[in-house]
Amino acid sequence: MRLNLKEIVHAPGESRDFACELDLRQVELFGEKPFQKPVRVSGVVRNTAGALILTGSAASQVETCCDRCLKPVTVEFETAVDTLLAEELEDEENDEIVLLEDGQVDLDGVFAEACILAWEGKHLCREDCAGLCSRCGKDLNDGPCGCGKELDPRFAALAKLLDKEPEGAEQA
Repeated sequence: MRLNLKEIVHAPGESRDFACELDLRQVELFGEKPFQKPVRVSGVVRNTAGALILTGSAASQVETCCDRCLKPVTVEFETAVDTLLAEELEDEENDEIVLLEDGQVDLDGVFAEACILAWEGKHLCREDCAGLCSRCGKDLNDGPCGCGKELDPRFAALAKLLDKEPEGAEQA
């Protein structure tokens, strides 16, 4: 959605509210497409002393997998956006200012970028998720597996010492 700001660009104290839905179903993050529901976007652009400030938020429910047990999980996602808008840049190196195109701002671009950058790399089905057994792949949330405890290879020599019976010990 393109938001027309021509009316407030040169009018300090004025503001313009906005609300829309953003479709990010085709965005792939870490091999999955988590945004299967529309992202709700809302906010306001204010002209404060001649500077345009866009303040808003994006929220949705996202579908992903637990990073420990791989079960599907639905997560509430929300991110805030607070950025400056300008008709032209004085400093070409400034990536934090969004340029207006013919007095309009591309809200889809601004909020899509914010959603992608705010995506967290770790999601769990529950805080105490036990994950999967590294040997057999059993879901440890359902109980222990039949695998023995995995021994660190660096301690293998010590384990052999523990398995030996002391010399001279009598067996009953």
